Amino acid sequence: MKSVLCVAMATLAFACDRGVPATSAPAAPVTNAASAAPTLAATASAHAAATAKPGSHEDWCGEHQVPESQCTRCNPDLVPAFKATNDWCAEHGLPESQCLKCNPNLKIVRPPPGTP
Repeated sequence: MKSVLCVAMATLAFACDRGVPATSAPAAPVTNAASAAPTLAATASAHAAATAKPGSHEDWCGEHQVPESQCTRCNPDLVPAFKATNDWCAEHGLPESQCLKCNPNLKIVRPPPGTP
């Protein structure tokens, strides 16, 4: 019985080591249809410097595609302020003003370079 298990395990291991040709092309990277923002891999720095002026081009969270100074996913300390102004989507856990699932036509646009 043990020898049968060993042979079966060896066969499975050998079969797993053999490359099985893919039946379909690899999935394309997912992008947000509401914005043509670069992916994280294409972004030189995913987060703004601590010295970035709020509202400036440099004030951008490349990971979440919102101003860094308003990114509740990177800075959870901001959540109470959004909740206090009734700008909170409890279902998705982010500001309603940033919730693309509830507001698919919402456009969050990074300010152009040189914006003070």
